[in-house]
Amino acid sequence: MKTLSAQELKSMQDRSEQFALINVLPAKQFEETAISGAWNIPLDDPNFISRVEQAAGSRRNTVVVYCAGPQCPASRQAAQRLEAAGFTNVLAFEGGALAWQEMHNMAGANS
Repeated sequence: MKTLSAQELKSMQDRSEQFALINVLPAKQFEETAISGAWNIPLDDPNFISRVEQAAGSRRNTVVVYCAGPQCPASRQAAQRLEAAGFTNVLAFEGGALAWQEMHNMAGANS
């Protein structure tokens, strides 16, 4: 399973790369962990695989999954499920919403 950092995710966004950014947490946690452009498709959704495929457009397209932070196992579990279902370019953003927030807080403090 491939992983990426907050800076790598930001670089992908800055380069306008095409990928589906999937927040795999339950809907009630989505608002507090949302990253701009993210879809909320909870890992426990019975249609998780088909919904991710619909968001990505194809099982060959890039999918980035994330959850709350490094202590949350949901992004790794989601990546494993997607790879097992035949997705070929899945990245787990293991730092999750916490790392994203910290990166943006540091950027704000430095400006």
